[in-house]
Amino acid sequence: MERYKLGEMEQKLAELIWDKAPLATAELTKLCEAAFGWKRTTTYTMLKRLCDRGIFANENSIVVVKMGREEFRGAQGEQFIRETFGGSLPQFLTAFSRRRKLGEKEIEELKRLIEEFEEQ
Repeated sequence: MERYKLGEMEQKLAELIWDKAPLATAELTKLCEAAFGWKRTTTYTMLKRLCDRGIFANENSIVVVKMGREEFRGAQGEQFIRETFGGSLPQFLTAFSRRRKLGEKEIEELKRLIEEFEEQ
């Protein structure tokens, strides 16, 4: 199991939880039945997968967020760059910009980010 790679339904469940948490597991099972047609056991199985990855926790039948949406997306990006480009952000940007030219606004944003990192 790769920690930051989610299947389609895991991703949908994660989005639902991020939107509603904290929430009782009983409420989550009702939401999942309405949204996905899942039985209670399916919801608990999928929730356990997300909890095992450290994204959420089931604490006394209350689902709480352990890793926020943006933090998770950042970790997904880091994992992708690490696995695909040996962890090299410049290699990723080079490959990306060869297929899609960056707009002036994007270039300015990247410059601003680099300046912020230099200041730190």
